[in-house]
Amino acid sequence: MISKVTCDIREAVAGIGDGATVMISGFGRAGQPVELIDALVAHGAGELTIVSNNAGSGDTGIAALLAAGRVRKVVCSFPRQSDSWVFDRLYCAGKIELELVPQGNLAERIRAAGAGIGAFFTPTGVGTALAVGKEHRTIDGREHVLEFSIHADAALISALHGDRHGNLVYRKTGRNFGPIMATAATTTIAQVDSCLDLGDLDPEAVVTPGIYVDHVVPVGERAWLAAGVFVGGSDATGRPLDDSVRR
Repeated sequence: MISKVTCDIREAVAGIGDGATVMISGFGRAGQPVELIDALVAHGAGELTIVSNNAGSGDTGIAALLAAGRVRKVVCSFPRQSDSWVFDRLYCAGKIELELVPQGNLAERIRAAGAGIGAFFTPTGVGTALAVGKEHRTIDGREHVLEFSIHADAALISALHGDRHGNLVYRKTGRNFGPIMATAATTTIAQVDSCLDLGDLDPEAVVTPGIYVDHVVPVGERAWLAAGVFVGGSDATGRPLDDSVRR
């Protein structure tokens, strides 16, 4: 009987070694696998390359991984925001490398890896510092730049529900980068709010088929997320928000 359910979250990330490239889903906090990231921090792997939309916020999630000194390089679209002080400090001190990628290019580079496409041409980035040193080609009268796909050793993603075969459904915007990252990694580890019995997931609602998932980790109700609303957030000045509020 096939079962990809791993109840020990530490066991799920145990195969991630030093120097690994790790994709982490999320658009800010939405869809970020915070519990898996915490397990990775505790696991101790270092010299990691992290591929994510953001470079962490506040002191939790990706920011905690950076603060622990485990990350060598970040590949992302939005490294800086009002509460990205961990990344800012490390980058300004020359302790972390950054590869800045336009968001559409980042998504397509990940998707291309999952589809078996080695590289593609895009007009995004042409004429900017991001295109320096890259191959250029004129297509239909418009300049394009060559971008290579991004593969990872592991993908850490977050979904709403899963089953023991690894099929996943997501909650609204929490879906973001999860589905494409699941296809582009050698090992995909998905944390889910709950693991349902086979047949309980509507096949038409399954976004990530189990063939792409190696471990399903049920994490249950999370203290920072209540009924889909982020709890304990802060405003632009860093002042805590009581009783909720950022979707």
